[in-house]
Amino acid sequence: MTSITCTHLDQLENQSIFIFREAYHAFENIAMPWSMGKDSNVLIWLARKSFFGKVPFPVLHIDTTYEFPEMLEFREWAAKHYNLNLIVKINTEARARGVGYETHDPVTVTHELKTVALQQALAEHKWTALITGIRRDEDPTRAKERYFSPRNAQFEWDYKDQPPEFWGQFATTAAKGEHVRVQPLLDWTEVDVWRYIQRENIPVPKMYFERNGKRFRSLGCSPITHPIESAASTIDEIIAELEATRTSERAGRAQDHHERNAMQKLRAKGFL
Repeated sequence: MTSITCTHLDQLENQSIFIFREAYHAFENIAMPWSMGKDSNVLIWLARKSFFGKVPFPVLHIDTTYEFPEMLEFREWAAKHYNLNLIVKINTEARARGVGYETHDPVTVTHELKTVALQQALAEHKWTALITGIRRDEDPTRAKERYFSPRNAQFEWDYKDQPPEFWGQFATTAAKGEHVRVQPLLDWTEVDVWRYIQRENIPVPKMYFERNGKRFRSLGCSPITHPIESAASTIDEIIAELEATRTSERAGRAQDHHERNAMQKLRAKGFL
C-alpha cells in the first residue's frame, strides 16, 4: 500500500481552500482585494484551486494612482491570463482635493487613497465579505486577526473584541452595512508563501528579484516603498535570505512607521 505524506505546505493549502469554500458558501456577495503582490497572487492561485480553475467572484484593485508601472503591467497581464472579473477603484474625490504624497503624510494618504477607496467600493457593490491576504507574521497588529474578522458599519475593526473560532466555527454573518474580512493565509509565513510560489510555479512581479544589488521585499505605493540591499535573484536565494534576516517584511513601507502604532490605527479604521 502506498502511503501519502501530507507536507506542511499541503496542510496550509488544504486549510486555505477550506476557508475559501466556507466563505463562498456563507456569503452571497463577496470580493477579493488584489494588490498584485506575492500574497495576493497566491490567493488567486488558491481560489482557482478551490473552485475548479476559476475565480468565481470579483477581484478588486484599489489603485492609488501611485502604482509602480511594472505592477500595472502585471495587473493587465494577470487579469487576462486568469480571466479575472477585475474591478479597479480610485478615490477620485480625494485626488481632486489634492491628496497625495507630495502634500500629505503617508498615513493620511494611505487612509484616503486606500481605506476610503475601499469603503467607497464596498458601499457601491454591497459586498458582505472580502477575502484578503493578511498573514499573522507580517505585523504585530495583524497577529490579532481571526480567519473571519468582522468590521462594523463604519468599517472599523474592534481588535479588542474578536470572535472566538473554536472547532472551525466562524463569524459568517454580517448585519446591514457591516462586512467580514476572510483571511485564508493567516497561518502562512513569508517563507511559506515563497516556498508555495516555488512549488506551484506561480507568476509574481519581477520586482521581487535582485536588480543592481537591490530587490523589493514588499510592494506598495512607489513614493513610499523602498527596495532592500539583496543579491537574491532566485526563489531559493530569497528563501535563504529570509531565513537569515531579522528585518521585518514591511520595513520598507513608510506608512507603517510614520508614527507610533500607525498600522494598528490604519487597520482599526478599515485598512487592509
